[in-house]
Amino acid sequence: VFFFFSTPIMLTKLILIIAIPFAVSFVFTTQNSVHRYHCRYPHQSNKISSSTILHADTPPPNSPPTPSPSLSNVGFVLLAGGTGSRMKADRPKQFLTLAGKTVLEHSLTLLLTTIPKIYSTTPARIVLVMDPQYRPQFQPLLDRSSGLIKFADPGIERQGSVSNGLKVLKSTTPQATHVAVHDSARPLVTPREVMNVVSDGINHGASVLGVPCKATVKESEDGVNVLRTIPRSRLWEIHTPQVIEITMLEKGFDKVAAEGLEVTDDVSIVEAMGENVKITVGEYTNLKITTPEDMEVAEAIIKDRMRGGGGRLKRLLSKLKRLF
Repeated sequence: VFFFFSTPIMLTKLILIIAIPFAVSFVFTTQNSVHRYHCRYPHQSNKISSSTILHADTPPPNSPPTPSPSLSNVGFVLLAGGTGSRMKADRPKQFLTLAGKTVLEHSLTLLLTTIPKIYSTTPARIVLVMDPQYRPQFQPLLDRSSGLIKFADPGIERQGSVSNGLKVLKSTTPQATHVAVHDSARPLVTPREVMNVVSDGINHGASVLGVPCKATVKESEDGVNVLRTIPRSRLWEIHTPQVIEITMLEKGFDKVAAEGLEVTDDVSIVEAMGENVKITVGEYTNLKITTPEDMEVAEAIIKDRMRGGGGRLKRLLSKLKRLF
């Protein structure tokens, strides 16, 4: 044995066999920790170097709330009434097939199966805001839900759709105290994101999922010349779900109608009342399906999740195994 490992080549090989697994483990631990920090806080990326390692025991910013909130008083309004004109498909985007099921079904599976399995809690109600012509294909799912799912008609604008969904929620679920509004075109939201934003909504009255803006944003009055560059550190890209106390949202709808205000999302109604909205840090993977390219990206994310989210690491370890 001494003679076998005393030759320079074999000794070098022995050192590599022992050292490389430790090196790979260290590099990926470091990269994943730093990458997670940069993804959550890209505007602070100049404050952390590649040599910085976040403590392994420190939970990520959107770690599961402790204890996890109950959904027994939370109703979900799932918006699925859009036409998806930018998708240029033969049907609205929420009914296109993504990884074996429709875009809409990903959100339904999350609320009906995944979250109850992980957190042992089920939404008080799920209101599907959907055009009547598309309801027949989802009727079997509604029948199997034991009355948990109800339909509502879409409005002309988003605000009208949310209002219609809220009316159905109130009439069928008197125990609901909060509503979580979610775009069906966001099929990649995670159970942890949903539970975190619901927890913040219950504790603060209104909450919204969001991520720090990574792009440089410039303002222009005429679409030709730059007026100014907006500080990126203050900008957030807003996602859904957006969770609001029902009584607060109703007051907001009254104010918007009385003053003819124009709002672009649900928590904007709360902002118009001068109330605070809590930002819940989410994931950049919670993208909105808008164009055909988004479908390809979403498919890739789902496949990576099915591999356990470690496809790159597994491929590298497989190569090292073949090498040695």
